Amino acid sequence: MENIQIGDYVTAFYKTGKYIGEVTGERPGAYVVKILSVLKHPRQGDLHHPHEVDVPLFHERKALAHREQANMPVKMVKPFDGNVLDYNDSLVSAYRALKKELEDDPTAHAKKSLETLQSIQKEYELMYSLTF
Repeated sequence: MENIQIGDYVTAFYKTGKYIGEVTGERPGAYVVKILSVLKHPRQGDLHHPHEVDVPLFHERKALAHREQANMPVKMVKPFDGNVLDYNDSLVSAYRALKKELEDDPTAHAKKSLETLQSIQKEYELMYSLTF
């Protein structure tokens, strides 16, 4: 494993999202990371058929929750040296960035992704009392 130890702050990719977190444990081939900020909101849809709309299940993907702990593959975890952003602020910023990217994309996949993001937004508003 890289020079990462328990208590270190890291960036980590999980599915299609990117997060800042704190390493709280190690597993074979993975670190346990407690989520502190969202850098990139996860993309919507089927991971195995990216950019396709006609799939058996078009996944709705929420960002990992504040303080949620997730097993992150070692190769997806890198040291982080910077300011840890407030979780709610970072979630709103990452959500808005993805939404803008999708609004600028005329494809059917982007349109379907925007639909799933709208229902996620409602859940975020209820869970975190956020305003978008």
